[in-house]
Amino acid sequence: MFSKFIKRPVFAIVISVVIVFLGYLSIRTLPTSQFPEIAPPRVIVTVAYPGASAEVLVQTTLIPLEQAINGVQGMKYIVSDATSAGEATIQIIFELGTDPSKAVVNVKNRVDQAMNRLPELVQLEGVVVSIVQPSMLMYVNLYSEDSLADEKFLFNYASVNLIPEIKRVNGIASAQILGARQYAMRIWLKPDRMQAYRVSSDEVMEAINEQSVIARPGRLGQATGIEAQSLEYVLVYKGRYNKPEEYENIVVRSTSDGERILLKDIAEVELGSEFFDIYSNKDGYPSAAIVLKQNYGSNATEVIQNIKDKLAELEDAFPAGMHYEVSYDVSTFLDASIEKVLHTLLEAFILVAAVVFIFLGDWRSTLIPTLAVPVSLIGAFFFMQVFGITINLITLFALVLAIGIVVDNAIVVVEAVHAKMETDHVSPLKAVNLVLGEIGGAIVAITLVMTSVFIPVTFMSGPVGVFYRQFSITMAASIVLSGVVALTLTPVLCAMLLKPHQHKEKLSAFERALKSFNSWFERMTNGYLKVLEKVVARRTITLGGFLVFAILILGLAQRTPAGFIPGEDQGMIYAIVQTPPGTTLEATNQVARELQRRAEDIEGIASVSSLAGYEILTEGRGSNAGTCLINLKDWTERSNSVHEIIEELEHETQDMGAVIEFFEPPAVPGYGAAGGIAFRLLDKNNGTDYKLFESINTEFMDSLRARPELTGLFTFYAANYPQYELIVDNQLAMQKGVSMGKALENLNILIGSTYEQGFTRFNNFFKVYTMAAPEYRRYPSDVLNYYVKNEKGEMVPYSAFMHMEKRQGPNEITRYNLYNSATIRAIPSPGYTTGDAIKVINEVAERVLPRGYDVGWEGLSFDEAQRGNEAVVIFGIVLIFVYLVLAAQYESFLLPFAVILSLPAGVLGTFIFLNLFGVANDIYAQVGMVMLIGLLGKNAVLIVEYAVQMQQKGMTIKAAALESAKVRFRPILMTSFAFIAGLIPLVMATGAGAVGNKTIGAASLGGMLLGTVFGVFVIPGLYYLFATLGEGKKLIKHEELGPLSEDITFTQGKHE
Repeated sequence: MFSKFIKRPVFAIVISVVIVFLGYLSIRTLPTSQFPEIAPPRVIVTVAYPGASAEVLVQTTLIPLEQAINGVQGMKYIVSDATSAGEATIQIIFELGTDPSKAVVNVKNRVDQAMNRLPELVQLEGVVVSIVQPSMLMYVNLYSEDSLADEKFLFNYASVNLIPEIKRVNGIASAQILGARQYAMRIWLKPDRMQAYRVSSDEVMEAINEQSVIARPGRLGQATGIEAQSLEYVLVYKGRYNKPEEYENIVVRSTSDGERILLKDIAEVELGSEFFDIYSNKDGYPSAAIVLKQNYGSNATEVIQNIKDKLAELEDAFPAGMHYEVSYDVSTFLDASIEKVLHTLLEAFILVAAVVFIFLGDWRSTLIPTLAVPVSLIGAFFFMQVFGITINLITLFALVLAIGIVVDNAIVVVEAVHAKMETDHVSPLKAVNLVLGEIGGAIVAITLVMTSVFIPVTFMSGPVGVFYRQFSITMAASIVLSGVVALTLTPVLCAMLLKPHQHKEKLSAFERALKSFNSWFERMTNGYLKVLEKVVARRTITLGGFLVFAILILGLAQRTPAGFIPGEDQGMIYAIVQTPPGTTLEATNQVARELQRRAEDIEGIASVSSLAGYEILTEGRGSNAGTCLINLKDWTERSNSVHEIIEELEHETQDMGAVIEFFEPPAVPGYGAAGGIAFRLLDKNNGTDYKLFESINTEFMDSLRARPELTGLFTFYAANYPQYELIVDNQLAMQKGVSMGKALENLNILIGSTYEQGFTRFNNFFKVYTMAAPEYRRYPSDVLNYYVKNEKGEMVPYSAFMHMEKRQGPNEITRYNLYNSATIRAIPSPGYTTGDAIKVINEVAERVLPRGYDVGWEGLSFDEAQRGNEAVVIFGIVLIFVYLVLAAQYESFLLPFAVILSLPAGVLGTFIFLNLFGVANDIYAQVGMVMLIGLLGKNAVLIVEYAVQMQQKGMTIKAAALESAKVRFRPILMTSFAFIAGLIPLVMATGAGAVGNKTIGAASLGGMLLGTVFGVFVIPGLYYLFATLGEGKKLIKHEELGPLSEDITFTQGKHE
């Protein structure tokens, strides 16, 4: 069949050109991302209830909504967060593979069912249901060097001029300015003036709603069909007021005797901000902090580039002194990582070519297998396009590893052609024909074995399954293409480029060096055969070696730290600030600014943005919360790692009077807001005693801090926030003629603020907020000095029927699966992995927590905690599948064991090198081990395949094993060391993505090195053992015992 290609070289070349062309077209259209899409879909429900405490929000809003949403189709778990800033969010995390569009519709339907049970003001503010990636895509600071441009101006400039443009960029799900500094009409009531004029807040609200109105009077002269009109007029009315002076002149009361009270008599009116809940700063300048999040399925790199282009376009219209800075975007690390992998790809290509050149000895022979690399690798992109796979770190790692693999088949062909020309003294064309008949079956068998390794793992589910699937399909596509190239293009190039072997009298210095290398290799081969002849038939040595490897693997596997996805140096650090409960926003801002100042002096830090009133972990608000986003210099511009910078930051910020912890961004974008371990302490009792819960949380945290595996433990839960409870004497209130509903509604307005209408200005909608002026609500005693109008129209002081008691309570309440919870973050200590940390947390929880309390996982930690012995299962499935393929190939249930039992040496090498390089047995290492099954299995197949052929030609089992080992020794070492050479750049990697590079490089290099060195001794012994056991045994009388792939016709002569 394949002899046709030797006679049609143009056809063979065209096939490879078409493969490359299709791959090139695919490269241009494939999306790029850091990782495969493994983050689960997440729907967010946002609620606002101005003036409400966290506890009120939970009781009135979160519980009805959570009960309605709970159990929505495809839900994994549900978390919520309520703060005393009057804001709450509910996040519903769905199973991977759930359609995000269906998820958001299902949640919206559930929310609609509960809407009529929510407070009226919550309904008026709006319950927003959206689906976004939870982690930031970009963080942009709009700042100004002009001293007159404050945060309010910057916020509203961005809101009016930037946000609408950014939202139109394809792929943007959310463009939000942190804080609520958008313009609002602020009506600052003066309670003492209101008491003097006997005006209640109800009267103020009624006057505003009756005089600032929208009217639609209609048209005069409109046709009626009864009588013709000469002209038609449209009646217009100004509509709602949108300027402070218009609101100032609202008539609150007017009597027949000329008494008139205007709003400006009892209040001040200004075009101010909605709230002053966040201070934002960039390198000392006030800023508007814009957080962008992407849609599911969008190309992060493309979206970021489009945003940057849009911002550059908008910058031309900025006022003098205004600038923007992209303080963080995920493409910085993504681009640096991919660039690093592409450099590694080139370095690996050069090193593989060098090894091939040393073994083959001339540039013509080197060029032939080297050409297989671009054809196989570029062609793999076409299959990635077909299977919907993106260009990401996992698929690029697969291509780097494939460099050393795809040359294998071509090397086997070229080496065999050289050997045939040397022994039979024939022309290259004749040698190619002879070789294809001998090793064509081995090429097919190698390709089958290596591909069969990856087939079963493509059916795995969950986040790990996505990783394996994308890696496996990319690798399998490369290997299949390399097999095609080895049987089509490689024979043609051998016939065209190779020259017959001729004995030269005079050799160049290089040729003499190569001859010396070949002589040395020949002596090494002879020494190898002498050793092998002594041990090949000794079953105790063969089986004893297997048992030793197995025991060592079990011991090392227990000692090797386990993990999921390793954290990388992404060039960004989050500093979370927690000042003591009750601290004002201004005081927290001072701490955040001081942290900003100290951080900017540390080497390796490029810029620092500070936020007071916002923490990024739960995206919660609070006057005692703050966040600094610390942007590091490029990896090439700094010598210190992110961990060294964090250590220095921790040292510099010890004496700042606040709890400050440092976190890195999430290892996988979309899995939460920050890296590390994310979990919750759950109170599963019917009613939560917040003080008791705080003490249990504190004890739990102390127990965790005592463990060396954990560091950076941090929680925002606190039940000691200062509060005053309003206690009303109902009897006194009734005696005074005061309605309790009106009294509390009056406080809702004066202290909590209220929004009942809005207006349009600058082409934007803004709200009107009414509340007491700041000087009237500074102290607890101010509340008792307020007045409320009773049923007789008299002004009654609150002190007449109410008193206050000081107490403590939570400022923020978080919930998990409908239970109250405490959000906790932690980082594995140096030398430990996330797997170690999760195990320790479970142990401590089981030992310390009383009945009714438990731990719940979230983010990446949720999936890691659910994994169990997944790696062992995957390994087992792959081995079973490979065994079945080999059993079919060799028509034997025994011979495949010669391949399978040769693998432990490689697995042992993997664990040794993981420990030597100090990296974890994580997803990268496990992917490498799965790949090693194919690679080491390929070496075994080369020996077993040839031994079976020799045995069928009449050799004894021992002689066949020795002859096969001798003939395949050089190709095995050549292909294995070519692969090892391609791994050297991965193992030596630094900078962006170094941890992943080193892990997959060390796992593969160690496994291949030990697996090859020991395999060339173990495989012939295993073949002898199982061939002897199966000798003469048949399932049926005329059973064909030859390898299945040998039935394929590779040459015309063989066909005849």
